[in-house]
Amino acid sequence: QVQLAESGGGLVQAGGSLRLSCAASGGTFSGYAMAWFRQGPGKEREFVAAVTWRSGRTYYADSVKGRFTISRDNAKNTVYLQMNSLKPEDTAVYYCARHSGGAYYVGTNYTYWGQGTQVTVSS
Repeated sequence: QVQLAESGGGLVQAGGSLRLSCAASGGTFSGYAMAWFRQGPGKEREFVAAVTWRSGRTYYADSVKGRFTISRDNAKNTVYLQMNSLKPEDTAVYYCARHSGGAYYVGTNYTYWGQGTQVTVSS
């Protein structure tokens, strides 16, 4: 059974930075794309970023493009999300997930999810 554990969330002022980590255990990490999603207060879950396994190609939501960077370390079974120039609207619980096929921005195309880590950006 694959387990995903996010860490690195916290409270930060607008304009600040945070780096989220997602460690995978108990199953296969290699061979699968990984992604970050988020769910803000009163909002639906939304795609943030994804990274493929072999080439490391990345995909981003328009709202975070140029500010967030997703990366992965296959040797450590870990995926990262570097978040810069944070805005209050980035406040959300951030989840990492393992892709199972199909479009990267669709949440139902992911089989395994972490418990989430809270990111709060104050104005």
